[in-house]
Amino acid sequence: MKIIIAGNGKMGAALTSQLTAEGDDLTLIDSNLNVLESSEESYDIMVVHGNCASMDVLIQAGVKEADLLIAMAGADEVNLLCCMTAHGLNPNIHTIARVCNPEYTDQIYVMRQMFGLSMAVNPERQAATEIERLLKYPGFLKRDTFTKGRVEIVELRIDKKSKLCNVALNDLDGIVKCKILVCAVLRDGKAVAPGGNFVLREGDRIYVTAFTNILTLLLKNLGILTHKVKRVMICGGGRISYYLAKQLQNSGVQVQIIEKDQERCRQLSAILPSACIIQGDSTNQLLLESEGVSSCDALATMTGLDELNMIISLYGNSCGVPQVITKLGHIENADILGDLSLGSVISPKELCCNTIVQYVRAMKNQAGAALTVHTIADGQAEAMEFYADERTRNCGKPLKALKLKKGVLVVCILKGAKMEIPNGDSYFNVGDIVYVVTGKQKSIYQLNDIFE
Repeated sequence: MKIIIAGNGKMGAALTSQLTAEGDDLTLIDSNLNVLESSEESYDIMVVHGNCASMDVLIQAGVKEADLLIAMAGADEVNLLCCMTAHGLNPNIHTIARVCNPEYTDQIYVMRQMFGLSMAVNPERQAATEIERLLKYPGFLKRDTFTKGRVEIVELRIDKKSKLCNVALNDLDGIVKCKILVCAVLRDGKAVAPGGNFVLREGDRIYVTAFTNILTLLLKNLGILTHKVKRVMICGGGRISYYLAKQLQNSGVQVQIIEKDQERCRQLSAILPSACIIQGDSTNQLLLESEGVSSCDALATMTGLDELNMIISLYGNSCGVPQVITKLGHIENADILGDLSLGSVISPKELCCNTIVQYVRAMKNQAGAALTVHTIADGQAEAMEFYADERTRNCGKPLKALKLKKGVLVVCILKGAKMEIPNGDSYFNVGDIVYVVTGKQKSIYQLNDIFE
């Protein structure tokens, strides 16, 4: 596919990396020549220097022959104008725009045809939604949802007090006492597809497939005591904090936001009248103590600097805050974060990239494309959801008789209203939903791609 990425900031660079690996023909537009030259050298792609909303620049980038335009510039207005112009020049092109301003939310939905938009993405709002979901189950570091919330892959860290420490996977049933499947383990920064004899160790991060309705039971049987979150402290008053505070208040949660900028504090007070807005430096230990950081149920560090977020999260963890959530804009070196007590790590960039990559794959393979795609294990594996149709091979055959590609694991099968964590005798038929986990190096576009 011929794809144009307009804007080479953090989001644009992440998409360039992912889509180049998928074999797409990319053209990159940006007004910063140094950034373009760096990407051209790293990925051997075509680059165009200029304003991505300019008709001449888009024509130079080949918009008339392109299949998809992804507008990721820093300004929402530029992204919308870019998509409108591209659609005017090529009515058949698909367009995706990043639109972050909350004031445009309703407008984008109502006027999406006028803007020529196929899809709008909002990384900040996605991040806030993900954080709210994590706050509902404080024992999990990460939750990825399938089938409209009926099946999930959750992440847990094994510490020395964990009931799962030094336990082989074959012996899990007697401890968790519910149907789960460990589909991946992250050990020493490397993702492992574990077998039944694999023994869990302290420091492992495990990825568990389970039905959403048994997550509470899973935490209870593991001895992870959780209680409903009543008060959340948010450090940083950016857009993610706004979206998160609004969602939490709708759930009856008390919200405190600490923000350094006085004008931003005034704005937040006006649009979040029920929240407690505190002007101050989130890194000030005395301020955090005076505002009751040690007695809050959860701490979310959402400043614009990764380093500050990490420092505040480490301090919150040392104060015994039950749940800590850290926003990181750069997680390319995720392996160095493995031993830090940062709690749940949220990357708006990663969440948004997953959504766009899923859309791109669906364009390539309209018939059998993945219904859902999630990146897990620090980007080293993918979890996908597929619909088995008439073209799907090996329907009705038990899994133990199938030759799957190395590193591919079928983790769940949905048969109508019945969900099944599979064993060797399990099978899928036409109409079933099949959930697959695979190493990131293998591109799985449709269900038939899992077979040798």
